[in-house]
Amino acid sequence: MATISMSDIKKNVRLVVNGVPYKVVEFQHVKPGKGAAFVRMKIKSFLNGKVVEKTVHAGDKFEVPEITYKMMQYLYDDGEMYQFMDNETYDQLGLSYEQCNDAAKWFKDGINVDIIFYKGDAISVAAPEIMEFVITETPPNFKGDTSSGSKKPATLESGAVIQVPYHVLEGDTVKVNTTDGEYLEKVK
Repeated sequence: MATISMSDIKKNVRLVVNGVPYKVVEFQHVKPGKGAAFVRMKIKSFLNGKVVEKTVHAGDKFEVPEITYKMMQYLYDDGEMYQFMDNETYDQLGLSYEQCNDAAKWFKDGINVDIIFYKGDAISVAAPEIMEFVITETPPNFKGDTSSGSKKPATLESGAVIQVPYHVLEGDTVKVNTTDGEYLEKVK
């Protein structure tokens, strides 16, 4: 199995720490005046989405996890798990709320998502990076509101709440970056 060392650590690099697969979300190479260099990093677990900090020193080695992605269709929430269907075999797969954590707020009926597998087991899900949603609720505009960078909250059809410019109204369709929950643009 492939391994990586301190000098290989960069953003989005995958590594195994204590048997758990992680992805590097932030890192900083530190070269103190005295002593050896080290890397301070924040890593996000593929299993539960939790972010932890870890310090890596020269000589530390990590395995690279064998992670695979499979496109599946979101079907429904059965009250205990989210249900997905394989688009090729039509097999159904259930993932717990904890496994889906942040991605779940972007689920809408029939959407295709990437199911993440580690050692043959489904461990997590990733929503498409750019998605379109209909605004179901947002405060009305008031006279004097301008689009000079001010924002207001808006609830999407999936239930997620994002910040949108004042010119966006209920019923409008908007593009959203699901990675950071940012409004991108209004769809014409």
